[in-house]
Amino acid sequence: MAPGIFVRKIGMTHIFDENGTNIPVTLVQAEECQISQIKTSKTDGYNAIQVAYGQTKSSKLSKPILGHLEKAGLPSFRSFGEFAVSDPTQYNLADPIDLNSFEIGQTVKVTGNSIGKGFTGNQKRHNFSRGPMTHGSKNHRLPGSIGAGSTPSRVYPGKKMAGQLGFKTTTIGNSTILYIDNDEKILALKGSLPGKEKNILKVIKKG
Repeated sequence: MAPGIFVRKIGMTHIFDENGTNIPVTLVQAEECQISQIKTSKTDGYNAIQVAYGQTKSSKLSKPILGHLEKAGLPSFRSFGEFAVSDPTQYNLADPIDLNSFEIGQTVKVTGNSIGKGFTGNQKRHNFSRGPMTHGSKNHRLPGSIGAGSTPSRVYPGKKMAGQLGFKTTTIGNSTILYIDNDEKILALKGSLPGKEKNILKVIKKG
């Protein structure tokens, strides 16, 4: 039984349950995944399996990665990820990972990068209030004072100011599988998931 799989986000839609309740779901499509390395506590200090995904041309890969894939008997994959396992002896190199080990109603944990929004100001980044718009005020979206005067003569670290927003590793702890299509390799997961369309997500079984 595979502990998880890497999927590509398709987009959001909604479905109806037997009671007619409208449920928002995110559709994801499973990537072509194969086990590229088996790690044990004796050799690596922990038990895990390394999974290769995202097939590409061999000309786009470095020689060390090509050698690593050749040792496992795999075609050209550009990306790798790991899943913690309790008994790595149950797995073999080059074993495929598909949706057959998932079930409808199963709870999973989903990890991925949130949507990046670039360099943003105080109001958008930290949900700050704006300044007055009338009575001669010219401070509409400015940050205002950011520190004290002569003492301490500096701005304390961690001050909430403008900066990069989004594109952070985000985890959804509880998402339920509501639909599985093994032919098209599609999963329907309840609720919204991190990132935009075509974003790679890591789906991990819970329990």
